[in-house]
Amino acid sequence: MFGMIKNSLFGTTEETEYKLLSSETKDGVSFEVRRYDAAKYAVVSSEGRTFDQVTGELMRKLLMYIGGSNDQDEAMGTAAPLIVTVYPRNDGVLSRRLVVGIKIPSLYQQSPPNPTDSAIRIEERPGMTVYALQFGGFAGESEYRAEASRLTRTLGETAPFQRKQYFCCSYDPLKPYGRRNEVWFLQEEP
Repeated sequence: MFGMIKNSLFGTTEETEYKLLSSETKDGVSFEVRRYDAAKYAVVSSEGRTFDQVTGELMRKLLMYIGGSNDQDEAMGTAAPLIVTVYPRNDGVLSRRLVVGIKIPSLYQQSPPNPTDSAIRIEERPGMTVYALQFGGFAGESEYRAEASRLTRTLGETAPFQRKQYFCCSYDPLKPYGRRNEVWFLQEEP
């Protein structure tokens, strides 16, 4: 636990790089279209508990992994954002299934340390294009749902994005103020 806190407070934070394809404003709502490259992520899943019940626990597991709870006892620095994949029902309420992921820092992409927590797995995620909407404050399920709804209305019914899942992103979950959060919709490839 100390390693996670030390790493988060005093380690370097590597923000996941992307290519900005466009920055747009519709009906007073600003969003970006971004392209992310393929990369390795540490991920942990949960089923049966709500977003607010489980995200803190799963984020801690991943922060502990990159903070040194791995087979090499290697503190890898911090990466941002933490990405929670959620699966909304038709009524917009999130299902009780989610996946939390964090990009393995660049220095460790080729050969990441193995997690000591058996719930964590390393996976290669493909490149993706997303619609990204940024907002601040403490974000739980209701805030992410509200921002996802706002982005859906802004993009409109014909926009080519996946509606069966979206991403809830936290760039600085340990900060007591000035937090940066985002909702990402995965653009469907033509």
